[in-house]
Amino acid sequence: MARALRLAALTTALLGLPIGGCNLGAPPAMQLEMLVGSALKGFCHEAAKAIAQSPPRLADRTPVLLRCRAAGSGDVVSEMETHARGVLQGGQAAEDPRIPTLLSVDGEIYLDLLRHRLQRLAPTRELIPPPADAPALASSPMVFMTTPALAKGLDRADPFTALSRSSDHRQLDPSAPPQPIRYVHTAPTRSNSGLQTLVAMVAEVAGKRPEALTLADVQAHGAKVAAIQRHVTRYGSSTDELARAMHRNGPFWASVGSVYESSVVAVNASRQGDQEPLKAVYPRATYASTMRAILPDAPWVSPNEKQAALLLIERLQREDMQRLAADQGLRPANPAVPPSRVTAAYGADPRAVYDSLRAPKPEVVEAIIALWRNQAKKPSRVALVVDSSGSMKGEKLPAAQRSLQAYLAQIGPRDTVGLFDFDNRLRPPMVVTGGGAGADLAGRFIASLEAEGGTVLYDAIQQGRDWLRSTRRPGEILAVVVLTDGQDNGSRLSLEGLGRELQRSGFASDERIGVFTMGYGNQGDFDPAVLRRIAESNGGDFTTGTADSIRRRMEDLQMAF
Repeated sequence: MARALRLAALTTALLGLPIGGCNLGAPPAMQLEMLVGSALKGFCHEAAKAIAQSPPRLADRTPVLLRCRAAGSGDVVSEMETHARGVLQGGQAAEDPRIPTLLSVDGEIYLDLLRHRLQRLAPTRELIPPPADAPALASSPMVFMTTPALAKGLDRADPFTALSRSSDHRQLDPSAPPQPIRYVHTAPTRSNSGLQTLVAMVAEVAGKRPEALTLADVQAHGAKVAAIQRHVTRYGSSTDELARAMHRNGPFWASVGSVYESSVVAVNASRQGDQEPLKAVYPRATYASTMRAILPDAPWVSPNEKQAALLLIERLQREDMQRLAADQGLRPANPAVPPSRVTAAYGADPRAVYDSLRAPKPEVVEAIIALWRNQAKKPSRVALVVDSSGSMKGEKLPAAQRSLQAYLAQIGPRDTVGLFDFDNRLRPPMVVTGGGAGADLAGRFIASLEAEGGTVLYDAIQQGRDWLRSTRRPGEILAVVVLTDGQDNGSRLSLEGLGRELQRSGFASDERIGVFTMGYGNQGDFDPAVLRRIAESNGGDFTTGTADSIRRRMEDLQMAF
């Protein structure tokens, strides 16, 4: 129980209780953490705030609060597998406060995969309940997001097969505008929407229901899946973030996205007056993406925590809480609450009819993920441009080095990375390919970085872009990723000149090189307006990072490619 007890000034203020409960003799609040997939993030946080206003109470009158943490569904599975191994095999205490009490993933494929992986650790125990015993909180079907003018061509019985044999939307629909097919979905290794999309692809090209797929089916149809993947503009770690990028950058950046229905609702709800609306196209067979409350029957959940968790689950299913899910564009699990934002005004169809797909066997899912990573995934080539100027002294450079090592550890066999180190000078890149080639040299390269000199930022970005242009191979995703803690000092190229150079190889060209910038350090160290201008003018993103957050952000960027 010690792991779940959280008594803080904020908690007590929300509850109207004195710190420690000493004035009224009330017990301190018990706060349980719920680790959720990204699609449930908004609902969970809004529900947690509402619960804090009037919390449920245990039999001894202890108030029970909810704290939410969101991650990709694949990350939820990986984290819980790590915790379970630590507790079951020794080395981690069951009372470790880092272990969440409640879980949710954004669909049943990852729920089955979580059950499968933990059963391998404890074959005689059922640590994770089956889907039927995990209460539903909300759902959001997988859809194709596109413009109204392109929607008709995707409304067919074989959308993935049609994508595999087409290069232009007019091949899908003769009345469509002459628009090249540019496709986005999230990385199936991290995101539930990406995994559901990939499984649906394999099932369609194999001509089978997902639950009937075999390992032989997966191996037999890899080339067809790869033919669909050749249209991919970018992968990503978060469905909503990918949907927002598609909306911001327009149909030439990506004309079709596999996302949740709630993602379509969200981008249309935030649409500005001059932005084109987007529309959900419902496949004839698709995943309902049911999000469930998962309470492990595991050593890290004490009897008191179990009782508190059951109270929270019951509260999350109440009508007032379920209306919060509807406000997020989700379909509430409580049938008494209508999906109020699933309307034509937000690009969705409340009367959409589809055949709800089921999960394949876990070993087949593992094989599908391996097929994508090793064979079908679109290859990438990334110029990783790293500032090692004098301002990186202290904690900054070691944190950046750790982040670079983590990034390179995750690249797949179809990926190539050029490492560029710059200060007041430009240096030739260290090239690393997936599968381990060059890994030792890259490790020594990263370890040898020293913080010294000035910051020729604009010249370094152009150097990375030029390397991509000169070494690229057909069919690769191309990107420049920039990590800097300073402002340009001494570049031959001006900001305007860099902008003109990047436009020549941006998403209006056949090269399609995106630029992603990260400002690293304290406010004032770098110019966020400049870094944002560089990135967003060329189909990329700008973010900020700290010594604590940079590694996670670099992992997210690695998923994009």
